[in-house]
Amino acid sequence: MPKHVNHEERRAQIAEALIQVAGRRGLHAVGMRDVAAEAGVSLRLVQYYFETKEKLLFYGLQHLTTRFTARVGARLRAVGPNPGPRASIEALLLASLPTDEESRTFHLLYSSYAILSVTDDALAAQPFIDKPEAAEDALTGLLEQAQASRLADPGADTRTEAISLLAMTATMGTSILVGQRSPESAIAVLHHHLDRIFTTPEA
Repeated sequence: MPKHVNHEERRAQIAEALIQVAGRRGLHAVGMRDVAAEAGVSLRLVQYYFETKEKLLFYGLQHLTTRFTARVGARLRAVGPNPGPRASIEALLLASLPTDEESRTFHLLYSSYAILSVTDDALAAQPFIDKPEAAEDALTGLLEQAQASRLADPGADTRTEAISLLAMTATMGTSILVGQRSPESAIAVLHHHLDRIFTTPEA
């Protein structure tokens, strides 16, 4: 009987291979043949599932985002069953800082894809992320919740603060990658800004 193939598992296997190779060599230097070799499959199989390098890169980014979401969830579970708004915001932002190998790879590949899509028409034609404002909306909602619970500065503009926190974290992540800043100093800066916003400690 023909062997049953789980196509989603095979796609995930190839995406993981892309992430591993790109984490070592950079997204710009990765070819479909490199990914096939890393995954231990034929080039023809990679082309069967993804057709073009651009489709492979986009799927790899989606796969990486799924892993990031799981990473945030793990941080939240470690806090406890009912994390408050500040703990939730910290979990989201700290997960995106390149403080270990997995988060380093996430930040490197995510940033690389964004930069490549500026000059690559094929990448630019694909949506960068399905919901580009999802993180911004999530942080805004958490800050509004904190204000309602009298944990945060009632005069703060929650949308502006959310945008600022995300932009600051992304920039500090890049500075960590290039060796300009240590993870510890980036985390200290993040805590400084959260202390400014959250005027009352969570119970």
